[in-house]
Amino acid sequence: MFRRAIAIAVLVLGLASGVAAQGVVFLVRHAERADDANAGPKMTAADPDLSGQGVLRAQALAHVLKDAKITAIYTTEYKRTKQTAAPLATALGIQVTEVSSKDLPGLLQKIRTSPGNVLIVGHSNTVPAVIKDLGIAEPVSIGEPEYDNLFVVTKGTLIRLRY
Repeated sequence: MFRRAIAIAVLVLGLASGVAAQGVVFLVRHAERADDANAGPKMTAADPDLSGQGVLRAQALAHVLKDAKITAIYTTEYKRTKQTAAPLATALGIQVTEVSSKDLPGLLQKIRTSPGNVLIVGHSNTVPAVIKDLGIAEPVSIGEPEYDNLFVVTKGTLIRLRY
């Protein structure tokens, strides 16, 4: 997983540095939930923390994007999105901005007015909606067990990577 993360980082940094004036939007679904069927016993909480695997994935995301010139990080109100963003936010010294998962227009406004590159940490249903509203016609779907997608939107183009 670490070697793959390095390869992805090299590709992403090349993209980010080449179009920094335009702004690059990085999008991920939150990392694995503690109540995921693959993570062990089910939790009853409506807002679960990340699982151990999810914590590792959040750290991998921070490693992959640490040099991507991220200037803003947006999450939803749920712990799992905040916990996914936390390692990168801490490494970069960036305050995470929470936007309601139901406020897609508000999030899009923030993305469009943010200088530099941004990271969006959302959900399997919100990430595809944001990608669509950023002008990408190709439909995107995220399967329930998929937590390793890293979407990059730049100059009207979508790149889908795995981390």
